[in-house]
Amino acid sequence: MSAPVVTRFAPSPTGFLHIGGARTALFNWLYARGRGGKFLLRIEDTDRARSTPEATAAILKGMEWLGLDHDGEIVSQFENAKRHAAVARELLAAGKAYKCFATQEEITAFREAARADGKSTLYRSPWRDVDPAEHTDAPFVIRIKAPQSGETIIRDQVQGDVTIRNDQLDDMVLLRSDGTPVYMLAVVVDDHDMGVTHVIRGDDHLNNAARQMMIYEAMGWDIPVWAHIPLIHGPDGKKLSKRHGALGAQEYQVMGYPAAGMRNYLARLGWSHGDDEFFTDAQARDWFDLKGIGKGAARFDLKKLENLSGQHIAQSDDAALQQEIAEFLNVTDVPALTQRQSELLMKAMYCVKERAKILPELLEKAHFALITRPIDVDEKAAKNLDAASVALLRELTPQLQTDSWNKENLEDLLNSFAQSKDTKFGKLAGPLRAALSGRAVTPSVFDMMLVLGKDETLARLTDAAQGVER
Repeated sequence: MSAPVVTRFAPSPTGFLHIGGARTALFNWLYARGRGGKFLLRIEDTDRARSTPEATAAILKGMEWLGLDHDGEIVSQFENAKRHAAVARELLAAGKAYKCFATQEEITAFREAARADGKSTLYRSPWRDVDPAEHTDAPFVIRIKAPQSGETIIRDQVQGDVTIRNDQLDDMVLLRSDGTPVYMLAVVVDDHDMGVTHVIRGDDHLNNAARQMMIYEAMGWDIPVWAHIPLIHGPDGKKLSKRHGALGAQEYQVMGYPAAGMRNYLARLGWSHGDDEFFTDAQARDWFDLKGIGKGAARFDLKKLENLSGQHIAQSDDAALQQEIAEFLNVTDVPALTQRQSELLMKAMYCVKERAKILPELLEKAHFALITRPIDVDEKAAKNLDAASVALLRELTPQLQTDSWNKENLEDLLNSFAQSKDTKFGKLAGPLRAALSGRAVTPSVFDMMLVLGKDETLARLTDAAQGVER
């Protein structure tokens, strides 16, 4: 039997969870979850000058919002530094690495001379084959002995076979002169120790794979399956940046996009399953594979995100959607809904979640259920509450007091009332919308009346009539 799939997401805690990083995390999560494997999280915090606890917290919050749960404890790369250094010394003892005493000034001078002569600036250390007995008592770095002939083939599941000539690889530094390990060594050791079987990451790391393979092979470790995914570009075809709008995953939460819609969109951003655009989390886990990832850069399209988000809102479970709204209000520092508001919003879900692309649009549609008397009528709606309209409402109200409160009866009563006044229902709908919600654009009058209930509906109609009289 093949080994269980183990993937990982390894962000650097130097800022928020970038939308590209969120997609990388999602791809790793989907691949592992769809195969009963493990999805691990490692914080690559070796850059102590730039790594911050706040950035780590922001990354974790972004992943939590997206529902990307990880297995096991979070691994800190910095805390594994001793283990990384030990591997470098193990390679040194095995003769697969060596001490290099060249100073930075010597290396710089070599490269400047090579550049002036039009030669390769790839540094070849003169210390590679020097007998240890001839070593000096001076600071040194530990370099790996790179292969000097032949080719290295990166067998990538997305990019295909990528061939690199070994004479283009330098003897990479593993351990600095101060004894600290370099990032390239740390990544390989951590991935091996964590049991990572599949490395799914951005294609800006593709060239790193050849150098990291040197460590795997020198240590006799299994090389993971590589899958280097193209970066995300903006609508203009250029690398996604701040000029294209929001970049952080949590920014989209604050804007009101549902997590399911964002997951769906990010999954489709560079990966496809036939012509399917809208799909559930369960379908994404079942369908996702590396062969479906394209080689070309994906383009971020806000309209497509909005469309998918709207579909997910419309098909969401009402209770789950209610919870997501609560979290949205929390991250936007808006007061939580009262128990009464929550109850009315739940009752209103069936008539407000259709065609709402983001949560603020849904809340705007549900405005009528969230407000309390006396209702503030906006300028546009107030035009529908002139004296003649209010007179109609005043005459209608007693009839509503005695009618059974269901949609069929309400439709019959209101339509009959309109006919008795030799007018169309549309002429009556405007004043009713204004009286019930204070807005000119709302869900249907019947839906609002059913959600609000008989007592609240009549109270609002009475308030509207009294307001005009005053």
